[in-house]
Formats: sequence, structure tokens, C-alpha cells
Amino acid sequence: MEPEKSRWLYVIAGLIINICLGAIYAYSVIQVPLRKLFEAPPPQGFGLKVTATEMQLPFLVFLAVFALTMPIMGKYIDKYGPRKIAILGGIVVGLGWFLASIANSPMALVFLYGIIGGLGVGIAYNCPIVTSGKWFPDRRGLAVGLTILGFGFSAAITAPLMDFLVASYGVQNALRMLGVLFTAIIVLCALVLRFPPSDWKPSGWKAPTASSASSGFLRQEMVRTKTFYGLWLCYTIGTLAGLMAIGVSKPVGLEVAKNIGISEAEISAFLTGLVAVFACCNGFGRPLFGWITDRLKPMRTAILSYVLIIIASLMIYSYPASLAIYALSFAILWLNLGGWLAIAPAATASIFGMKDYARNYGLVFTAYGAGAVTGNILVGQVKDIFGAYIAVFPYITALSVLGILIAIAFMKPVQVKQTT
Repeated sequence: MEPEKSRWLYVIAGLIINICLGAIYAYSVIQVPLRKLFEAPPPQGFGLKVTATEMQLPFLVFLAVFALTMPIMGKYIDKYGPRKIAILGGIVVGLGWFLASIANSPMALVFLYGIIGGLGVGIAYNCPIVTSGKWFPDRRGLAVGLTILGFGFSAAITAPLMDFLVASYGVQNALRMLGVLFTAIIVLCALVLRFPPSDWKPSGWKAPTASSASSGFLRQEMVRTKTFYGLWLCYTIGTLAGLMAIGVSKPVGLEVAKNIGISEAEISAFLTGLVAVFACCNGFGRPLFGWITDRLKPMRTAILSYVLIIIASLMIYSYPASLAIYALSFAILWLNLGGWLAIAPAATASIFGMKDYARNYGLVFTAYGAGAVTGNILVGQVKDIFGAYIAVFPYITALSVLGILIAIAFMKPVQVKQTT
């Protein structure tokens, strides 16, 4: 095939890889059976007394390790190529899921699943993105957007799969199967990945002038601006709300069902189906908020996102016995998580320029890990103290109001520097 046609194979392979990597977003589906396993008396379980905070730790550690690992892998991808790094990441990801099956406590799950699995995702995540970007200099936004779409939509596929495997074979066997499956799929798709020749470009496409690529801030210059800290804090708060919701989607649904008088056995499959719908919202939020950011600019788009989070939080807190309100609220929260994964990179590029974009956004992306840690500790503590996950939403509302104030004060354009 001609390169202009065959290069779409890299996008497809990257999308499939990201579906496997994004399975972490379906954690709430396996959280419930894992907690039952830990609390069940021997020999069926381990007879532990487990808190909600302890069950959130594997999820938040996974995301934090992912967020810290991803920015430092760029130089290794350039040095060794995307194929080798993606294969390594796929093996580590699969190992994390497989070893989670032998965890006998939440703390063991933190290491076996959170650290190992998060490390694997951090290693592999950027490989298909960088590959798509290099093959599509003429349509980079489209190609990269389609590649990362798999991560956002992952739970729509993996959540029903997990539910089926857990129901059919038990949670431990399900984790083993998922580990093997993810490893096989990622490695097979990684074999396709390669960079184009250094002198290759699409037919009829002309590279932009060198001067346009030289404008912007270096990382050390960016961190000396107030705007960087404003963007970082806004990104942290935005992802805090979304990642918190992702981590407890099914447990909160079970709370709502209990308030109505519906048993877990009656509602479990329906809630897993809703997680799949939420995942579609997460995926759709990326292109939607990217489009909005282009038109409203980052500060106004950030404010719009916070307003939606406030509305969702107030709805679920005010109507804790309505499945319809639960579904709508969590759809909005998942949508906004996808939104912030578009707002933040777009804001980094538009405010600080493209000269050092990869390193700049790598640093900004650490806010994703901060949001994961803060949000999931908060929701776990609220559950342990007040006895209900829904009690966390007034705090999410207050943080979103703070986010609006930070966006207004600090997410302002700065003069982009031009280097000759």
C-alpha cells in the first residue's frame, strides 16, 4: 500500500492499544467483587475489614504512576522506537492485571495492580500517539484524536467484558484472563508501529516555516509564569472530579439503587451497561471540548466545564434516589474528564506555544496524577466518615467554584516568545 493509505494502519493499531490501556477506567466494575473477596471469611476470601479509602488506593496509584511515567518516556521512544517501547509497556500492563489476581489485600493490590499496571500504561501510552503524529503532519489533530479515542472509549468495551468474566469465572480468574488478553493484543498491535523515514512527507504537503515552530516558551520559562500554575491547578480540579466519578461509578449506582429499594443482583448488569455509556461520554468529550476551546479560548472553556461539574454534583446530591439523575450526573462528569484531556493540551499549545510543547505538556500532565490522588482519597474518606459516596459532591462543588476563580485570575494569555 502507498504510505498515504497504509499510515492509517498505525492509527487503527494505536486505537486498539489504547482500548487495552484505558481498561483502568472500568476499575469500578472490578472494585465491588474484589472488596467482597477481601472481606469474605476463609476459605472463600481473606476475612479482612476493608475501608472505602483502601479500595480507592489501587485506582489512584495506578493513575498517579501512569501520569508520572508518561512524560519521561518520550526520549526512550525516540531512541528505541515505538515498537520496542510499546511491547515492553504491553507486557508490564498485562503483568499488572494478571498479578492483581493473587492480591490478598488492598495494599497488595496497590503494588501488584496500581504500581505495575500504572507503570505499564505510562510506558506504552505515548508510543501510538507519537507514531500517529509523525505519520500525519498534515492532519495531526485528527490522527492523534482518533488514536487516543480508544483510551476514553475503553470502558464501553472492557466494562461489559469484565462483568461477564467475573460472573462466569470469578474475579481472580477474570483478572488473569484480562492480563493475558491485554498483553497479546498490545504486543500484536505494537509490532505494526514504526516511524516514517526522516525525509518522508505526505504527497503535496509543505512543512510550515521554521519560524512558526520556534515561537513559544521553553519548560524553564513556562514554570516562571503564573499562568502555568493556574492551568496546572485548573487541570487538577477538572480531572479530580472526573477521575473520582470514574473510580466510584458502580458503587455510587449501587447506593442509589439501595435508596430506591433495588438489590445489587437486580441492578448490577444495568449499572455496568451505564459505565459503558459513560465511557462514550468520556471519549466524545475530547473532540467536543477541543472544538469548544478553539472557539471560546481556554479560560472560558474551563469555566464552562466547571459550571457543568457543579450542575452535575448538585443534581446527584439533591436526588440520591433517582437512577435517571445518577445517570445524567455521571454522564456529565465523565464527559468533562474527557473535556479536560482536550482543554489542557490545547491550552498549553495556545498559551505557551509549540517550541517546547512536548516537554511543557508532559509537565502540565502531572496534574492528571494529582487529580487522581486527591479525588480518590477525598471520596474514600467521605465514604468512610459519612457512610455514603454521594456525600462527596458538596466538596466537588466547592472545588469547582474555586476552579472558576483560579481560571479567571490566572488562565490568561501570555506573550509568546519568538526565537530567531
